[in-house]
Amino acid sequence: MKFASIRIITADIKPLIAFYEKITGLPVVQYTDDFAELRTPSFVLAIGSTRTLQLFGGAHLAAPASNRSVILEFQVDDVDAEYDNLKEYLNDDIVQTPTTMPWGNRSMLFRDTDGNLVNFFTPANIGG
Repeated sequence: MKFASIRIITADIKPLIAFYEKITGLPVVQYTDDFAELRTPSFVLAIGSTRTLQLFGGAHLAAPASNRSVILEFQVDDVDAEYDNLKEYLNDDIVQTPTTMPWGNRSMLFRDTDGNLVNFFTPANIGG
């Protein structure tokens, strides 16, 4: 078995695509008006519109912009540099500025355009 991707369901796909392109500096490939992917060497972040839910059995299966339990995590070389680069863009969506966690990772937490939590972190043994 291979873990393939995480998919965010959204009511408005274009702002979410632009957001993830901005914070990662990577292109998001939009295959249709309803589906896109951000591919990295370690994972795929899929973004689907609410219309894609009909293919799985109906709109009741997922509620966009209502996540309260998952944090999308990106390992970065220098979380402080990422914070300096993104703080004006993220503005009020920053939940936690770069902080050293009890387990040693340096981490910043913010929300995407749908309110999903995103964590940029630098492992304790890398950068700072």
